[in-house]
Amino acid sequence: MSEDNPIRVFVSHNFVEDDDYLRVFEFLECVDQFFYLNCSKPENIPGTGGLEAIKEELLSQIEPAEAVIILASHFNEHTDLVRYQMDVAEAGGKPLIAIRPFGGAAETPEELVTRVKEHIGWNEREIADALRRQARLEDTARWDVIDFP
Repeated sequence: MSEDNPIRVFVSHNFVEDDDYLRVFEFLECVDQFFYLNCSKPENIPGTGGLEAIKEELLSQIEPAEAVIILASHFNEHTDLVRYQMDVAEAGGKPLIAIRPFGGAAETPEELVTRVKEHIGWNEREIADALRRQARLEDTARWDVIDFP
């Protein structure tokens, strides 16, 4: 992964840039030397065509992604739409990563946990490492160094 070859990421959405959706990218921006390309485009909601147009739009957004992040809050709020996004990703061989509900006030649904490769919390390093492992199969074993005064 480099600036010339960023990890292509799709983040679940319901065609709205809600707080959790935006938070994923805020967290990724905090990681040094982590380069990604956002394939999800919630602003591209089809004006006509109904559910079929929505499905086609999601398909076109997920297709170029190397990994798909599913937000548990989206799954809870829009189960059918997020389930479709997961089905498309799995059909295309894209690994799924679930992020727990923000704030720990709710649990991640069991259906979501059983379908994903990784189930992680809201931590910029966890998110970046999960993307490296799932999208590029990189070893992300790190050691924390703690300096004592």
